[in-house]
Amino acid sequence: MEIKNEIIKFYKNKTILVTGGTGSIGKEIVKTLLNFNPKAIRVLDINETALFELENELNSDKIRCFIGDVRDKDRLKRAIDGVDIVFHAAALKHVPLCEYNPFEAVKTNVIGTQNLIDVAMDEEVEKFITISTDKAVNPVNVMGATKLLAERLTISANLYKGNKRTAFSVVRFGNVLNSRGSILPLLKEQIKKGGPVTLTHPEMTRFIMSINDAVKLVLKACYLAKGGEIFILKMPSVRIKDLIEVVIEELSPKYGYKAEDIKIKIIGRRPGEKLHEELIVDEEGDKLIELEDMFVVYPYIVNNVYNKKSSYTSKEGKFLDKEEIKKILKEINYL
Repeated sequence: MEIKNEIIKFYKNKTILVTGGTGSIGKEIVKTLLNFNPKAIRVLDINETALFELENELNSDKIRCFIGDVRDKDRLKRAIDGVDIVFHAAALKHVPLCEYNPFEAVKTNVIGTQNLIDVAMDEEVEKFITISTDKAVNPVNVMGATKLLAERLTISANLYKGNKRTAFSVVRFGNVLNSRGSILPLLKEQIKKGGPVTLTHPEMTRFIMSINDAVKLVLKACYLAKGGEIFILKMPSVRIKDLIEVVIEELSPKYGYKAEDIKIKIIGRRPGEKLHEELIVDEEGDKLIELEDMFVVYPYIVNNVYNKKSSYTSKEGKFLDKEEIKKILKEINYL
């Protein structure tokens, strides 16, 4: 309880910039921060309609909507003037689209991140948090590779900032349930149509967590950040086949079907898609400490034993069983 009060106090009267602020994570960061009595929250996004809808939904005099792109450095200079904290959630994130449009991913995820780092350093914001993904660990696709570079650019900024006060850190996590463009909205649409429900591979596994849990830990990580850390949020793993079967069982009757009427169709892995995801790379093992709800990778060695924690993959450990999956889906009001 004490740390929660400290976190609330930390954000009070701060001016905060959230890039990609109309996306699933960005929007939830904005909504949660409003409860902490900030001075102002600037929401920067290229999606004009989504900004308009967010402004009307939240109806708060603390919200400032900025139409802009992280590729546009001049726009960022205006947006960041007087800002204390930056949450950088803007990114191109869809794996197949990034595979087919690789330099667009570079322009947003890499060059856009560096643009924001540059203006944040010039403005001497207090803290800068880049929101990353498990796909940045041992990347096999364009999206993952660009997010790995975004991580490295963020952490490396601490090495050349000189006397500037900004602390640059990263938060890395897996799939956020029911976020825009994720599997759950797709499953619902497929079931509404009577199927089939598509599964890329029967053995595919993923890390999952709710948007609410992800944002709570992002805000805590920012409070804890001193600069140079990668905060890796702990989360359960799920077999995608189990998740699909639970969704079919629960949603089929709501749309006038029997569960056995909805077929699962194996379509093969999409371009750039991994079978299992990872959250920690081997070389991070001796720089890592474990907290109750997260791992923290420091920019220096903290363990005497190399690779004390050498891997954290969605293939390992305990998988959620179907009852646990069902419980989580009810908690996020999906079922």
